[in-house]
Amino acid sequence: MRVSWPKISTVAKSLSARLLVLTLFFVMVAEVLVYLPSIAQFRRGYLEQRIASAELASLVLGATPNQNVSREFEQSLLDRAEAKAVVVKRAEMRTLLLGNGTPPSVDATFDLRNASLPRLVWDAFGVMANPGRTVRIVAEADKQPGVVIDVVLDEALLRSAMFSFSARILSLSLVISFLTASLVFLSLNKLMVRPMRRITESMIAFREKPEDPSRTMIPTSRRDEIGIAQRELADMQSELRLALKQKERLAELGLAVSKINHDLRNILATAVLVSDRLSESADPEVRRLAPTLVASIDRAVELCSQTLQFGRAREAPPRRRLFALREVVEEVRTSLGISGEDRPIWENEVVAKLQISADREQMLRALMNLCRNAFEAVTGQSDGRITITAGLKANCATVYVADNGPGLPDIARKNLFQPFKGSARAGGTGLGLAISRDLIRAHGGDLTLHKSDEYGTTFRIEFPSNVHEIDQVRARKASSERSA
Repeated sequence: MRVSWPKISTVAKSLSARLLVLTLFFVMVAEVLVYLPSIAQFRRGYLEQRIASAELASLVLGATPNQNVSREFEQSLLDRAEAKAVVVKRAEMRTLLLGNGTPPSVDATFDLRNASLPRLVWDAFGVMANPGRTVRIVAEADKQPGVVIDVVLDEALLRSAMFSFSARILSLSLVISFLTASLVFLSLNKLMVRPMRRITESMIAFREKPEDPSRTMIPTSRRDEIGIAQRELADMQSELRLALKQKERLAELGLAVSKINHDLRNILATAVLVSDRLSESADPEVRRLAPTLVASIDRAVELCSQTLQFGRAREAPPRRRLFALREVVEEVRTSLGISGEDRPIWENEVVAKLQISADREQMLRALMNLCRNAFEAVTGQSDGRITITAGLKANCATVYVADNGPGLPDIARKNLFQPFKGSARAGGTGLGLAISRDLIRAHGGDLTLHKSDEYGTTFRIEFPSNVHEIDQVRARKASSERSA
């Protein structure tokens, strides 16, 4: 799949370049955090070496008779300790062992006996920031318990050594930063940047031509977040492509219905004229069935006049009135052509006195769709049975439409109430359940699948049945009072 990658105005704005710069920056920050205690410990180690050399000089001097040494030997001891003067303190007594008789002037004093790390870091930067100082260092003798040694020295050599140490640390940090940044960059570029680029390319390609299956994201077997994102993107693109195809199918269906609507209404008008004459037939069975035929044709004409109502996802608001539900169920049986001797067995268990407040035509349409599905489910069974039960409790009407068919397949249950997806039979559209649910929801209720297994399927209709009942009772009462 070849797609045009969006142009980036500058290299600095690319994800890879930003990732490299951030990696270098954070590695250098880590090196700085390591450098601070390192330079402090370097200074302390340097000074402790000077203290050790001064202590050794004091021991050598103490081993000579009367501590009488030549000036040249004393200077060599001071040079070895890199000090200007050495003072030894024993039990409140201070003794100048090495150095001139006049102590040199001191710019600062540092006590290594109780120095904390922050203090050592601060003093280390003080050495580098103040050249030419003469300082006094106080520390305990390592080989002489209870003895404190003061050393006066010039910081120039220490400062030069600290700068050399810092230069080595900087060079090492740059090498480590470059190697670390390169390894991290290459790893992240392979694990994150390239997969994200493929995801972006797939999105761009899909946007340009979503109906092309070759532009779907190819998921990987990765189990991390990017692998999940790739699989979810591939699923989303597939579902969106199916949704677009469904919309195209609905548009084509709407166009086809619009074309045949005019001619179909003319055909139905002719059927109305013919059915009117059937009521004058001498056959009593024909006269009995003629009203049902006329009512069915009238409903067909009304539906044709409301072409594409479902396509507009809008039904007329229900016009509620009280009616006997059992009569509507019997009308559904007659429309399906089921008689008492035929199969399947029709069981209308709705009591005759049960009345509900609803739109009669819409309730008839909803029950017709449900019962037709049940009829198709049990067709061919020797013991096929369709049972309709209903009840009214707390002004809430509940209707059950059950059959003893094989039950709904998994794909039908997964896409139930979705047009062109929820059909349980080959060639079905699934519109019946979708239309029925919309009609029931318009009444403030809902249509749900109560159960479906190898023993059959049951749908449940629930909706409030008292919305206009009070107003109708009041109207009848007022009418009777006026008549009296």
